[in-house]
Amino acid sequence: MITLPKFIITMEGVLRLGMVSQHKDLLRPGDQCIGGGYYILDFISNRMILDRESYDFGRPKWHLLDALKVPSVYKGFQIIYQYDDDFHDDFNANEKLSIEYYDTR
Repeated sequence: MITLPKFIITMEGVLRLGMVSQHKDLLRPGDQCIGGGYYILDFISNRMILDRESYDFGRPKWHLLDALKVPSVYKGFQIIYQYDDDFHDDFNANEKLSIEYYDTR
């Protein structure tokens, strides 16, 4: 199966990234997913670009979050979700949410 760079966001606000076949492969026991999609890391501009949507979970439901918990390796990155329609502006998580970092080890 083909793996692609995908992300999910859990109800607790945890952003989980990985090279997986399906978004559900990023879930851990007890997780409740509130959306997902695909990601690109732009190391030149220190941006994590999130876009599209998970077939299983849909677009991220940003309105359910006050904080986003991000792996500490991405500290300093601007986290941008790009909507693929004409109805939404891009969502800048760093401006709209409190960003917390966690160690993945």
